Amino acid sequence: MKRDHSPVLPGDGATDYARYMSTDVLLELQRRPEQMIHRDELLFQVVHQSTELWLKLAGAELAEAGARVDADEPAAAESLLARATLAMRLVTDQLAMFRFLSPADFQAMQPALGNGSGAESPGWRRVQAESRQLGRAFTDHLARRGIDLSTLRQADPTDPAHRLAEAMVEWDERVAFWRVRHYQAAIRVGGHGVAGTEGSPATMLARLIDHRFFPELWQARVAPAAPAGDISHPERP
Repeated sequence: MKRDHSPVLPGDGATDYARYMSTDVLLELQRRPEQMIHRDELLFQVVHQSTELWLKLAGAELAEAGARVDADEPAAAESLLARATLAMRLVTDQLAMFRFLSPADFQAMQPALGNGSGAESPGWRRVQAESRQLGRAFTDHLARRGIDLSTLRQADPTDPAHRLAEAMVEWDERVAFWRVRHYQAAIRVGGHGVAGTEGSPATMLARLIDHRFFPELWQARVAPAAPAGDISHPERP
């Protein structure tokens, strides 16, 4: 028996898949061949546009994780943070596509980019803001539970607060991996100026490699146990 595949969803598109995924719009978001000054513009746009989508997902998961921490639901926040961390891994992995973009080809297509910079990424800006908010929410959560960071690392590994702290460190580490890979890709392509040159994008990327959203968590998990009566209170992220 032939199944009816006629679309039932509202909107444009010949199929429900096209209508739900907005594929007609999505696939028109890249420059057409006649608009390109170099064919690798398609590669460049696909990598960056898909990055924005994954960052949009990561930002949404981080925002919800922060809300769950505010509601004293650290276990739920941990699961959401794991999803954001995987999204950042996928963002990092796709940078491998730039292995096929030579410095000469990138320089040839640079006029098409204008003065655009990855620092202007709306997805990345949201990820930064939501990461900071998550850090504040976690600090407040620990305060409500009467937990100090100096003793958190000695907690039961199954404790939800301990597990969330470890997930936050893993998120920080995954972002650091992305920064390193991004820096290496910029140097390999060679279109971002010589590393070490004051004000060059490559130098700016290099300076951010050691940045952490939650430095106090990294310090607390390796610091020696504080003696009784000597409990420190790290600054909020």
